[in-house]
Amino acid sequence: MDNGISRRALGALAAGGMASLGLGGCDRVGPTEATIRSRQFPKDFVWGVATAAFQTEGSPAADGRGPSIWDTFEKQPGRIKDGSNADVATDSYRRYAEDVDLIAGAGLKAFRFSIAWSRVLPTGAGTVNAAGLDHYERLVDACLAKGVTPYATLFHWDLPQALQDKGGWSARDTAKSFAEYAAAVAGRLGDRLKHVITLNEPAVHAVFGHVLGEQAPGLKDIALLGPTTHHMNLGQGLAIQALRAGGGDLRIGTTQALQPCRASGGPLAFWNRPAADGLDALWNRAWLDPLLKGTYPALMDEFLEGHVRDGDLKLIRQPIDFLGVNYYAPAYVKLDMASPSHIAVGSPPRGAELDAFGRQIDPSGLAEVLEMVRRDYGNPPVLITENGCSDAFGDGPAVIDDGFRCQYLRRHLEAVKSAMEAGSQVGGYFTWTLIDNWEWDIGYTAKFGLVAMDRATGVRTPKTSYGWFKGVATTGLLPPA
Repeated sequence: MDNGISRRALGALAAGGMASLGLGGCDRVGPTEATIRSRQFPKDFVWGVATAAFQTEGSPAADGRGPSIWDTFEKQPGRIKDGSNADVATDSYRRYAEDVDLIAGAGLKAFRFSIAWSRVLPTGAGTVNAAGLDHYERLVDACLAKGVTPYATLFHWDLPQALQDKGGWSARDTAKSFAEYAAAVAGRLGDRLKHVITLNEPAVHAVFGHVLGEQAPGLKDIALLGPTTHHMNLGQGLAIQALRAGGGDLRIGTTQALQPCRASGGPLAFWNRPAADGLDALWNRAWLDPLLKGTYPALMDEFLEGHVRDGDLKLIRQPIDFLGVNYYAPAYVKLDMASPSHIAVGSPPRGAELDAFGRQIDPSGLAEVLEMVRRDYGNPPVLITENGCSDAFGDGPAVIDDGFRCQYLRRHLEAVKSAMEAGSQVGGYFTWTLIDNWEWDIGYTAKFGLVAMDRATGVRTPKTSYGWFKGVATTGLLPPA
């Protein structure tokens, strides 16, 4: 795996022990543009923006917050591309009211943020830290006062370090602690917070954090794939039960990083199909199948052996009100008999348009995963909970006149609309992200925001894309190219 691949480089796996993954694969390339009948979105379509606590909040020691695995990881030499940390980030713990004003000012009616587990339970379990919940209560109230609906994600990769010290997600008890945390949040905020997302992109956390070691907690052990996958699924099921037990009218969902898994080399490269289907099984279906079907893909059996107990799959298969889909790019995979896994990173088609990460910009991939959800999982209600693009990497100032971002969003929204016209129940779209933030293992070298921030002064400057997205959100009408 190349160094510096970030959490949005969802491209491929090259980890030992995966040789058993193999069946027919998906190798569609096809046109990248969508054809739509109407550019008008429904009046009740939800337009929003997404963020994450560790990437934005700063104030790591404020109000009794405990350390998370990312606090530990960012301090290890060589882990973060630019050597930076998230101690300030976008300073949103202190400046959340300004952020909400920016969201409302863009005509957006929804804000997806995450709650830092270690602010609520500094050691991951035990006594609730009321001061931590006070902050999120203020944030929720600020949203509601501006007509912005809050969507709170409970786990966006920042596991309390105290739980990691006890095994993290490889330990079954972490699933129980997650349910206790969910209950604490709902008990305090459930009278106003009506939309909760349990997990964010657990596949990324399991693979990049525990198998490839590129992200926190920085482990490189293929044996962790099974237990971390299963215990996150189990924790989600227990958390949904805990949220439902509180009564009320919560709408509960989960967010998955879905991507088409394509055999590198095009339709005739049949020898690469086993690798592509193997990635599909552990990246997409290891999370969707247990939640929506009550089973795991057969290709996961070897990894899960000894970790799944009687009754677990029933606990995991809990009803959800919506499925969150995060999409950035398709994955291209090839068979490599020289590697321990027989799986290697493939290449996008020759001449393909690439983003700052070197991934193919392919809006048709978003329509493809929505088709997969519609076809294979009963067509549940869907929210696009993340989609966006970065400036070219670097330490320079953000591109304010970011017409490229407007076109990226337009093209992906056309893909969303085409899926809706084909029957997908897509009810909203959240772009990533509000303000250029701290982007995990690549630090501040990527910029995804609709708004730029001067890191020296904290001054926020809306970009061209901020005004463009406002126009779409306020009218529901997607302008042509």
